[in-house]
Amino acid sequence: MAQPVVLLGAGRRETCGEFPLARIAAVGPVVLVDPDPPAWACPYLSGHLAADPARETQTADAVLRYAAGRPVGGVLTWSGEHLVTAARIAGRLGLPGLPDETAAACADPVALPALLRRHSVPTAEPQNPEDGEGPLVSAETVVLDDEVRIVALTRTTPGPPPARRPLRHGVHAHDGLLHNRFLRQCVERTVRALGLTHTVAQVTLRLTARGPRVLGVAPHLPGDLIPLLVERATGVDLALVAVALATGGHPELTPTRQRAAAVQFAYPAVTGRLTQLHLDPAVEHEPSAERMVLTRQAGDPVTAAPHADDTDRLAHWVATGEDAAQCEETLRRMARHLTATVAPTADLYAA
Repeated sequence: MAQPVVLLGAGRRETCGEFPLARIAAVGPVVLVDPDPPAWACPYLSGHLAADPARETQTADAVLRYAAGRPVGGVLTWSGEHLVTAARIAGRLGLPGLPDETAAACADPVALPALLRRHSVPTAEPQNPEDGEGPLVSAETVVLDDEVRIVALTRTTPGPPPARRPLRHGVHAHDGLLHNRFLRQCVERTVRALGLTHTVAQVTLRLTARGPRVLGVAPHLPGDLIPLLVERATGVDLALVAVALATGGHPELTPTRQRAAAVQFAYPAVTGRLTQLHLDPAVEHEPSAERMVLTRQAGDPVTAAPHADDTDRLAHWVATGEDAAQCEETLRRMARHLTATVAPTADLYAA
């Protein structure tokens, strides 16, 4: 039997955890570190350690006690909040993982751009208006020793300011930006500057008039169903890649598909209480529809898109197709099957 992988935190089911957790559990046992494992995660788990991953000492003690009785194959997290803890535990167990200083830099929104600038990596500068304009893309990257491979590019459509939460992500196996040498050089220089090795990483960039500018680096599996999109578009399974790297294995990176996939998120138009959320079952008959999922329920308080966070999303839906245009058309058709009504906060107070 394969040695278990220790996972720090399950994440949110709908946009982070279930797809990669199911994929990883299909190839070996998973032990979740979480004070109270969510019910949706339990079918995929072979064990549970009752510790809070946000508390490093408690988590390290729990994992080390577990590892004393049985060898652990690797340590994983897909939360930036737990990066440092995961790196230090992996180091203490002699397992593959990020260097402590790299994990700390990537988890610090102030330290990260400062470090990148010291290595002459172009970063977005908040005081420069040009760096706030232009397409937003993420390079889904796999680092193998000295090789930096961009396996997919995710194009993101942001919502209204000031929150600018993602409205849509799309991945196309034939995205022309995969051949853009300036973007590739920027990603490679970012990886070198941070000392990343043997990891899956998401490098987020703004394509400005001055060239690509790095916005952030997440050296772990991305959320927002992006691993699902990459798998549906290219056949490369980032979840299995991540677990292979964490356990010292050799990941499979050969594309087996040449398609496109996209996800769209629905946010409330106004702040208040959700009074109706309905999904027409006819959406199941939409060609190229992958899934459509409600993520809130009537009675929930919700915040309008300009100030929303990920927990305010009402639903999401995924489409696949031959290209990005086909996916976008499918997403538009699927949106018509969703009905949502919110009683504005002012009306609630008046009542």
